[in-house]
Amino acid sequence: MGPITPKYIDLQREPIPARLDQAKEVLKIEAEGILGLIDRLGPEFEAAVDLILASKGRVIVTGIGKSGLVGRKISATLNSTGTPSLFLHPTEAIHGDLGMVMKRDVILALSNSGETEELNQIIPDLKGMGVSVIAMTGRSNSTLARNSHVVLNVGVDREACPLGLAPTASTTATLAMGDALSVVLLTKRGFQERDFYRFHPGGNLSERLSLRVAEVMLTGDDVPVVTPDMPMIAAIAKIDRMDLGVTLVADNAGVLKGIITDGDLRRAFLKGSLTDRRVEDVMIKQPKAVGPDQLASEVLEIMEENLITCLPIVDSRGGILGIVHLHDLLGRGKFKFTVK
Repeated sequence: MGPITPKYIDLQREPIPARLDQAKEVLKIEAEGILGLIDRLGPEFEAAVDLILASKGRVIVTGIGKSGLVGRKISATLNSTGTPSLFLHPTEAIHGDLGMVMKRDVILALSNSGETEELNQIIPDLKGMGVSVIAMTGRSNSTLARNSHVVLNVGVDREACPLGLAPTASTTATLAMGDALSVVLLTKRGFQERDFYRFHPGGNLSERLSLRVAEVMLTGDDVPVVTPDMPMIAAIAKIDRMDLGVTLVADNAGVLKGIITDGDLRRAFLKGSLTDRRVEDVMIKQPKAVGPDQLASEVLEIMEENLITCLPIVDSRGGILGIVHLHDLLGRGKFKFTVK
């Protein structure tokens, strides 16, 4: 068999605009499906959140077919944002996997029609175990809805499929509702950035941010340090030579007394010449500092909250141990906030 000759599209003959129009219509329909959920949010959504927050167990997400695929994603999002979750396939549940469900769990059951036989077959058994059931369905009068404690209506006016057969807008709406539920639960639990990093240990960035700051800080001769009585010209030379945009200020015992950044230099220069001034006249006293055992992710959070790029690392007496720059946490070119 010879090589396959690629087909080159003749833009003069191929009806590209018609294809684009259809693609735009699909996106419009799916967007409408999501926007239609907004006005339906109310007491039922609040009840679903309260049920999950009150639970001492996990959210067991279940569904079959396309709903099952969406359910797996919702379960993954819940897990990564602080709500323990498992996916339960209804067919496998019938054949023994119901044993993974405990009374303290909450069931999140997905079915657009609400008439999925395999799913409805296990709901009475789950309720018999004393488990609360939250349904995500497009039909509030369906069998699934009638047998659930809370119903989240994720129905859409139409599918993006021109045949009205393939689940498209309905699955998008269900996925969006799952995201809404996950994010609200994240906020209610006080889930923080450092928690996210702890649940995502894979990858270079996550691995780096899970380290103690002592493992990534600069030390020794790489730490720019001047004394309060030094001329500002010497401090400027130090900042320029070390290429961190900052110098720490310490007394003769090595105890942190202040900091001078590029921004401090600009502001001081606007007030007059720096030629005759000393470090103690310009430095910011009592700068923010962290201990060596602080997580890199926590240090990143401090930097972002205070819009700074460097933090001194000190011991219990305030002695300088090192300095950490945002680049040391994220790598070159990663930060995007504006530095004061």
